[in-house]
Amino acid sequence: MSKTIRLTMAQALTRFLSRQVTEIDGKKVPIFGGVWAIFGHGNVAGIGEALYEVRDELPTFRAHNEQAMAHAAIAYAKANFRRRFMAATSSIGPGALNMVTAAALAHVNRLPVLFLPGDVFANRIPDPVLQQAEDFSDGTATVNDCFRPVSRYFDRITRPEQIIPALSRAMQVLTDPADCGPVTLSLCQDVQAEAYDYPESFFAERVWHQRRPRPDRHELAAAVAALKGAKKPLVIAGGGVLYSQASDELAKFVQGAGIPVCETQGGKSSLPDDHPLNMAAVGVTGTSAANRLAEEADVVLAIGTRLQDFTTGSWALFKKSGKTIIGLNVQPFDAGKHRALPLVADAAEGLAELGAALKGWKAPASWTDNAAVGKKAWQAEAAKVTASTNAAYPSDAQVIGAVQRAMGSGVTLLHAAGGLPGELHKLWQAGAPGSYHAEYGFSTMGYEIAGGLGTKMAKPDDEIVVMIGDGSYLMLNSEIATSVMLGLKLTIVLLDNRGYGCINRLQMATGGANFNNLLKDSRHEILPDIDFAAHAASMGAIAEKVPSIAGLENALEKARKNNRTTMLVIDTDPLVSTDAGGHWWDVAVPEVSARAQVNAARKAYDEKRQMQTIGD
Repeated sequence: MSKTIRLTMAQALTRFLSRQVTEIDGKKVPIFGGVWAIFGHGNVAGIGEALYEVRDELPTFRAHNEQAMAHAAIAYAKANFRRRFMAATSSIGPGALNMVTAAALAHVNRLPVLFLPGDVFANRIPDPVLQQAEDFSDGTATVNDCFRPVSRYFDRITRPEQIIPALSRAMQVLTDPADCGPVTLSLCQDVQAEAYDYPESFFAERVWHQRRPRPDRHELAAAVAALKGAKKPLVIAGGGVLYSQASDELAKFVQGAGIPVCETQGGKSSLPDDHPLNMAAVGVTGTSAANRLAEEADVVLAIGTRLQDFTTGSWALFKKSGKTIIGLNVQPFDAGKHRALPLVADAAEGLAELGAALKGWKAPASWTDNAAVGKKAWQAEAAKVTASTNAAYPSDAQVIGAVQRAMGSGVTLLHAAGGLPGELHKLWQAGAPGSYHAEYGFSTMGYEIAGGLGTKMAKPDDEIVVMIGDGSYLMLNSEIATSVMLGLKLTIVLLDNRGYGCINRLQMATGGANFNNLLKDSRHEILPDIDFAAHAASMGAIAEKVPSIAGLENALEKARKNNRTTMLVIDTDPLVSTDAGGHWWDVAVPEVSARAQVNAARKAYDEKRQMQTIGD
């Protein structure tokens, strides 16, 4: 009989997590970077005590909001290209439910995170316990069932020995490149404290390596044939390029074949912005250089992308009749989208084999040259909209230009939701792979500061710049205090347009009246006059409101030398966005309205819908 050790379920869980390692650049490192925890009655005595026992091997970090700590954990995994990740534990009830939004974010973005929410008593003797939501018709239901649709794997631990198969399955999902995403192990609070004789072998060190599946020979042959027949081929680089660390293979492939590249939000920085074949952003928030090529392309090699509506212009962007899409993706679900020729493989492995099979073949020089002309024209347009200004209320683009000039392309730029993703996708000049960190898969307001914190934990030597709007800041800002407490410096640029400026512009574009988005257009007795700098300073940050673009650039230069989180606030114009580039996006306009503006918008909407390629 194998040797056993008597531990509580929670002790077994934390000991197991501390023994899982990975190998990066030839060096073994813990695969879990730590555990984020906010304790309550549903986890403090069980997993809380267990985490204390392994605090030197598996560090625990305290946050101020459960959703925010989960965002930090997810950003950590993204910044590590999914090679390392974190866990997050909360108590039963509202603490657990606060993490569900983050779970959905991780699910959409294919990012690994382990959720460990407390749950009801498995023995049900003290039911209903504090924070338990009772289902009148189902005695087994708990609020943690909300995690089921947004978890790749879900399990409720009702006996201490169940943690053995559950943790093994959790690790398989967290490390699988195709199924990667959030795992939820719902921990009944009495079971956390129950003991069991666990086999010592369960706690042996295990090294996990990134699986890199190679393409099927039939799928590879079909992809090669399609590319060899292309006159106007185009590559779309998605987040899978970065998760695979395939930037070098991508550069080698497109240089050899002379194929221009455009990037999704998740794939931006797959190639540096100054790479001659990089046409930058594609789709709704794309550059004119990229979108013009997408409209004409006869073969589109989509690498590691979900092909969501912002990338495809709601399936109105790819206009070439008879076009072929090749879906190079580690996940078959994504590889076969929109009748694509699937090429199921790791991005780096797939590109290497495609490159070898295409050796000696190049796209027509006229196509590649045409792309270069388009890029030059776009760069001139971008320079105009990002140029310095003396305007009292500069545009988002002009603020982006100031940040770029002051901080350069060597920083890691992080943002999410609202108007900034659209402008940054087009205008930010990214440098190294992973230096552009966007959460736009789930478009989660409030991700930015917590995400910046997790990114800084993953990249402690990098300068992390967070760009955020006032609306998103007001939703979730508490981890400024955590960044100060942990000595993890962020540089935060807050653009204050006094409301939800992005959605206000969309409201106007669809014929709507200015209503309930900008503060001035919302029901109020007194308009708020929020001192964001004072608020950030109250949490320990160095904070300043700057009067102008020039003032912002000067303040950013100083911020580089600061030893703790710095926030710079600047007033901006809520109505201005960049006209250059971009593409139509399908936002349904009411068919019937008493307002002429809505009726006109509906007519334009019906005309635009004719561009969509249904079924493609």
